[in-house]
Amino acid sequence: MEVRPTSDRLRETLFNVIAPRIVGARFLDLCAGSGAVGIEALSRGAVQSTFIDQSRKMCALIQANLDLCRVDENESDVIQAEAADYLRRATARKSGMEVDLVFYDPPYATDYLEVLNAVGADESSLLAENGLLIVEHHHKTDLPELIGTLICYRVLKQGESALSFFERPLTRNL
Repeated sequence: MEVRPTSDRLRETLFNVIAPRIVGARFLDLCAGSGAVGIEALSRGAVQSTFIDQSRKMCALIQANLDLCRVDENESDVIQAEAADYLRRATARKSGMEVDLVFYDPPYATDYLEVLNAVGADESSLLAENGLLIVEHHHKTDLPELIGTLICYRVLKQGESALSFFERPLTRNL
């Protein structure tokens, strides 16, 4: 299994953009790898971070990194699962567990649409209203502008990578 970590520069860009939303947020790190992004979210004020990775080895590394950073066990969950499977189970459970920020950084050769459609689906209760889905992808990979109820409002390219930001527009009663 090959891990392509988010570069320090791109991670800094990510957190500069989401800084106004991070304090008090519930963060979901899909394809978490070492857990660096979710751990940084906690260090910047997120109240909870859930780490999803399909590799048992990477989940053990995430847990070791959480222990090393002395993250309270109530602030984090590490779940070994494939991202799309996790999302299907979470949506089917309708457990009321909503997240404010979802970071999805799969291997670049991945078909992104299954996961993006699961997060953006009308019936998905995963992403909180005014929540944000951030997708890291190869800068030459074009993602749709509209995914279910989510609209891509910003794409930042940096080197070979890009970050696409999707949000569900707020519904306002007039």
